[in-house]
Amino acid sequence: MKLSVLVLQTCIIACCLTPFPAFAQDTPDTISYIQLLDIYTGKIDTLLSSNKHIEAPNWHPGNYLVVNSYGKIYTLDLISKIMQEVNTGFAMECNNDHGISPDKKWLAISHNDRSDTSTKPYKSAIYILPISGGTPRRITNQVPSFWHGWSPDGQTIAYCAERNNNFDIYTIPTSGGVEKRLTTSEGLDDGPEFSPDGKYIYFNSYRTGHMQIWRMRIDGSMPEQLTFDENSNWFAHPSPDNKWIVYIAYTTDEGQNHLFGKNVKLRLMDVKTKKVKDITPVFFGGQGTMNVPSWSPDSRRVAFVSYAVK
Repeated sequence: MKLSVLVLQTCIIACCLTPFPAFAQDTPDTISYIQLLDIYTGKIDTLLSSNKHIEAPNWHPGNYLVVNSYGKIYTLDLISKIMQEVNTGFAMECNNDHGISPDKKWLAISHNDRSDTSTKPYKSAIYILPISGGTPRRITNQVPSFWHGWSPDGQTIAYCAERNNNFDIYTIPTSGGVEKRLTTSEGLDDGPEFSPDGKYIYFNSYRTGHMQIWRMRIDGSMPEQLTFDENSNWFAHPSPDNKWIVYIAYTTDEGQNHLFGKNVKLRLMDVKTKKVKDITPVFFGGQGTMNVPSWSPDSRRVAFVSYAVK
């Protein structure tokens, strides 16, 4: 059958407000394309295509990506293109909110802890484990909590959490302890990520009635709106050299949702000038495309996932 959606130009050359994952079986009519985009040349290379539903690449300087698929965490080697499962112990229901520590030694994951006594329907909690695998150590006491960012000094994590029927942004020490609420606006605040200089937290917010990119000081003060267009803008990721912000833009107003299976594109903002441009054509993606930090260490490329359905 023909692919019913637009896939990026190089897809075939080689081979929600819903933060909740779908732990499904392989779906041979759906294809995941793990892709690498050079922000300077616009060249897009397809690293791997798979009938597995793969999400949310993180880029490790050890020449591999960290991704999730069906509740498990994997590494994807950039040279051999081999995927290997990471030992996450009991944490076998990981969603697409995971990331690598600044010193590259640790991995934060968000895992559905069914043993939690909360009556919430979904019980995502944040854990930390060695990057090579091991027993996860729980960080957040309350659920649901979804990891999104690590402070440059490695001492604090930022996350989105639902408390009292509202999703807001929180921080907590990596050693655990008391969480700190940073946003209080009605509507969804999500995707918090620290700037490399430690001055800001970038995030997306529905506080104006339209999903846009914002930033604030790391204590939650001085919120500043950065995008003002008709797209639904999500998940701002600052580059390691602090020159750029890459984010995903839904081409239609999706309210507070970031669903899978929508027309999206990646956009690039110059941190100094705030000028924005498209860096991909519109493609089929959304949830799972680029939820978490995915920059290459040299700030030249980003990894992301596009999809196709037969």
